Amino acid sequence: MLAVVCDAYGRLEELQLSQLPDPEPGPGEVVIDVFAAGVNFPDLLLVRGLYQFKPQPPFAPGGEAAGVVAALGEGVDPSWLGRAVFGTALYGAFAQKMKLDVKKIAPLPAGLSLTEAAGIGITYGTSYYALKDRAALRQGEKLLVLGAAGGVGIAAVQLGKAMGATVIAAASSQEKLAVAGASGADHLIDYSAETLKDRLKEITGGKGVDVVYDPVGGELTEQAFRNLAWDGRHLVIGFASGTIPKLPANLALLKNASLVGVFWGTWTEREPRAAAENLEQLGRWLAEGRLKPLVKAYPMEDFAAALAEVDERRVKGKIVLEVTR
Repeated sequence: MLAVVCDAYGRLEELQLSQLPDPEPGPGEVVIDVFAAGVNFPDLLLVRGLYQFKPQPPFAPGGEAAGVVAALGEGVDPSWLGRAVFGTALYGAFAQKMKLDVKKIAPLPAGLSLTEAAGIGITYGTSYYALKDRAALRQGEKLLVLGAAGGVGIAAVQLGKAMGATVIAAASSQEKLAVAGASGADHLIDYSAETLKDRLKEITGGKGVDVVYDPVGGELTEQAFRNLAWDGRHLVIGFASGTIPKLPANLALLKNASLVGVFWGTWTEREPRAAAENLEQLGRWLAEGRLKPLVKAYPMEDFAAALAEVDERRVKGKIVLEVTR
């Protein structure tokens, strides 16, 4: 099968379109014919050998895909065969075929294309787990989303609104904020042109925000944490800025606040039933139109440009590769 192949850990520029053996499903697994694959920041870390999990090269990166079930492993319900689905795995999506655990796939929601569905699994899955299970976000609370125009950021904005929160979107340009505003954000902060602290004080009347959704890291983390309300929760999603921040521990004490880690991938392995329930809820909201993936598609042959857009933090919404068939 044709795939974007990582022959050795290193630079993104060393990836190439090449051939890999077709995957075979094991017990409890399916193989799908991939029509589209989502591109995420962890995919880049995987190629560079910087992710927590390191598959043996050669392999195809890519953790989420949408397509049609083409083969079933032992013990899988035969009704899955031929169904359009979306799902996640640690790698393998940037290819014509992908092997997936049947517990990590879901039927294509009504009204969504396969290209749109390819951008659901990781971004919406991570954000819903973060807001629902880790932060216990409540209706009427104030949610600050950093990096609000990226894939997980847009998902967090839309989910925050669906869950009844007041959403404050923060990003590095007016162009990015326009995307967050179109996704339902109630307030917008351009942290390249204004002070995060001052705008949050203005928006919240000095009370602070209840939950911070932080996929950025760097200097923004401490600024956001200092502006938490009493009993606030700061969600650690990732470090797209490239810098892992260090926080003074007394800040948590003074605000009775929590710094909450979010490792969605490992949680799905440990709690597959709960993860499946979250996926089902996301499917319902997507079918109802309460959530709407914002995707930009590249043909598979232009994978280098697609990965560069993610790597350089130019993304507005979600980048998706449409796989050559």
